Amino acid sequence: MAEENRMDVSIFQKPKKGNYYCEDSYFIQETENDFICALADGLGSGEFAKESSQVVMDIIEENIDATVEHIMTKCNKVLIGKRGVVLGVLKIDFSLERYSFSSIGNIGVMTISEKYEKKRNIPNAGYLGGLSRPFKVLRDKLVDDMVFIMFSDGVSSKALSEKYFLGNDVHQITDTFSAIHGSNEHDDTTLIAMKYRASK
Repeated sequence: MAEENRMDVSIFQKPKKGNYYCEDSYFIQETENDFICALADGLGSGEFAKESSQVVMDIIEENIDATVEHIMTKCNKVLIGKRGVVLGVLKIDFSLERYSFSSIGNIGVMTISEKYEKKRNIPNAGYLGGLSRPFKVLRDKLVDDMVFIMFSDGVSSKALSEKYFLGNDVHQITDTFSAIHGSNEHDDTTLIAMKYRASK
């Protein structure tokens, strides 16, 4: 990321052993006023699962100014007749110094404060597949140097408990994760580490 950005981002992604397609798709964009990160995992495996996770990313890219609730609703509607997905969406408002996050299925987010306090969000159960449903949205205040970790089901709870996640160098977090847990035979793996800076 460029030095003037408020968010420092590092990403690790790898398909499960033997797969050509990684069914995880992500979208990240920072503007002057806010930041958005989304991660989706298509149900099942192969090209159709990847298609569903990517179409959701396309919808998010077209609606980056919308609320998290609206984004989740739009993504749900576009999946009618397609494979379902699990999805997490994080939005950060720089002017209000607040963030909002919602996820359904096994896309998780963990925050680490400057005092090294970890908090894990509990996702909504189920998946997006076109059926109308409510979405729980977590909202909270930003603190300087706050680290956000967004991850798919290839990242285990045991891995997240490792001490290196308490570091505030997001590139070191993903590099260390790759070295220790980077070979997953059972699931596609995406780990997105993000650090917020209160001022440019």
